[in-house]
Amino acid sequence: MKPTPILTITDYNILRELTKKAKDSSNIREIALLTQELDRAIINKEDLLDDTIIRINSHVVIEDVKTQKQMSIQIVMPSQSNIKEGKVSILAPLCVAVIGFKENDEVEWQLPSGIKTLKVIAVTNSKNT
Repeated sequence: MKPTPILTITDYNILRELTKKAKDSSNIREIALLTQELDRAIINKEDLLDDTIIRINSHVVIEDVKTQKQMSIQIVMPSQSNIKEGKVSILAPLCVAVIGFKENDEVEWQLPSGIKTLKVIAVTNSKNT
């Protein structure tokens, strides 16, 4: 069974706004999938969210369950994405797949390279002080 994404109110509102603005972009499929994920997400206040839940600006280690290959990325807004720095846009298929999930969750997702089972290995969220 697919886990239910959990988002902060702030991330939810940012992502909803992003999906509205990006309707005419080249990421039509990702926008549709992100909209579906937002529709089924549980929304919480920032201080009620577990630190191991992936949100915007999270540093994440994700593993392809089949190959056991791991990748470390930071999920960022599209304008901040920089592959060389490991910063991946929230609109990238991989990020749409894992946003709102937590450590040890597994999710099956259609990526450009085919259907993959992804496991969230580690999540680090910076504290905003």
